[in-house]
Amino acid sequence: MQKTVLAWNDIEAMVRRLIDRIGDVDRYDLMLVITRGGMVPACLVSEWTGLRNILVAAVMFYTGVGETADRPIFLQFPPDPFLKDRRVLIVDDIWDSGRTIMAVRERVEAAGGHPETAVLHYKPARSMFPDHRPDYFVEETDAWIVYPWEPREEDLEVNS
Repeated sequence: MQKTVLAWNDIEAMVRRLIDRIGDVDRYDLMLVITRGGMVPACLVSEWTGLRNILVAAVMFYTGVGETADRPIFLQFPPDPFLKDRRVLIVDDIWDSGRTIMAVRERVEAAGGHPETAVLHYKPARSMFPDHRPDYFVEETDAWIVYPWEPREEDLEVNS
C-alpha cells in the first residue's frame, strides 16, 4: 500500500482548497468537529473563514487492540437542541470506511439538524457506504495517509 506523508504546508494548501469547494460558510449555523483528526482542519477552516460556532463529536469504534465495536461509542456529543433546525458542517480529516462520519451525520439528522460533510481525503474503495460520499473533499486516494499531527514511528521510539 502506498504511504503518503504530509507536511504542515500540504495541510494548509488542502484546507484552502476545501474552503474553496465549500464556498460560502455563512450558510452554516455551526461546525461539528470529529475528534481527533478533524480538529486541525476545522481550526484552520474556522480561522480563515470566521466560522466560530464550533462543537465537538468524540466518537470511537475501537474497544481494544484490533477490536472494534459494532456501533459507535459517543464519548462526547452536543445535545439535540444545539443541532435542531441548524445547518451543520461536519469536519474530519479522512473518510476511510466512513463509519465515524456517517454515525455523526445520522446522529445530527436524528436531532433534527441538516448536516453536510467535509474531509481532506476520501477513500471510496474502502468506504462501507457506496451510496454516500463526503459533500466536500479535496483528494480521492487509496494511500495510507500520515498527517503531520500524528506521531511518527521515530517519535514513538524516542519516547519509549
